[in-house]
Amino acid sequence: MKIEIWSDYVCPFCYIGKRRMEEALRSTQLENQAEVEFKAYQLDPNTPEDSNQSMVAGLAKKYGVSLQEAERMVDNVAEQAKTVGLLYNSKEMKVSNTFNAHRLAKLAEQEGKAAEVTERLMQAHFIDAEAIGKKDVLVRIAEEAGISSNRARQALDTDEFTDDVKRDITEAGQLGIQGVPFFVINRKYAISGAQPAAVFEEALRKVAQEEGVQPAFQVLGDDEDGVCKDDNCSI
Repeated sequence: MKIEIWSDYVCPFCYIGKRRMEEALRSTQLENQAEVEFKAYQLDPNTPEDSNQSMVAGLAKKYGVSLQEAERMVDNVAEQAKTVGLLYNSKEMKVSNTFNAHRLAKLAEQEGKAAEVTERLMQAHFIDAEAIGKKDVLVRIAEEAGISSNRARQALDTDEFTDDVKRDITEAGQLGIQGVPFFVINRKYAISGAQPAAVFEEALRKVAQEEGVQPAFQVLGDDEDGVCKDDNCSI
């Protein structure tokens, strides 16, 4: 089962949606039968790479509202994030251009570290309030995920993976995707937005049934008790 997720690292609902999809995969016991791939999408490609502006100030400017109104907007989303165990650092989050973050994610795919880097980028923005548009921050995130800092800097200091990111964004347009998160399962079913986990569960079970995918066994009891492995028995 292939799950493609178009998202942006500064999209608050993308992190919430990620958690809800993960919850659905666990509850349906389909974690090991699903290949999850994150695809690039940019909500605001015009954000300066070196921006230090707070998210609250950025929203106030973008929508022409007061700082207090922008704070309420951010706080409302933060309350939803709490429902999936995420504590957004609403007051400190930074406005960030995510193009280089998406390029780093493509490097992570090549290095077999996609899941770690995707999670770390979202955590960095929403919880640690780091400026993930800055290359030094991205290099450190790569290193924390097990990618050589030299390799990460080499990729970020060149145009490596630029075409890959642009290809994802172009494909989103071709598929009619106008907002994120956007989930595509087996190129057959689509889910738009951070829907409740039950919606994801229903879709996963439907695809699993159609494709003949069996959920993993749920092991009950102590799986090391009363077991013989060749001539080695545990009692």
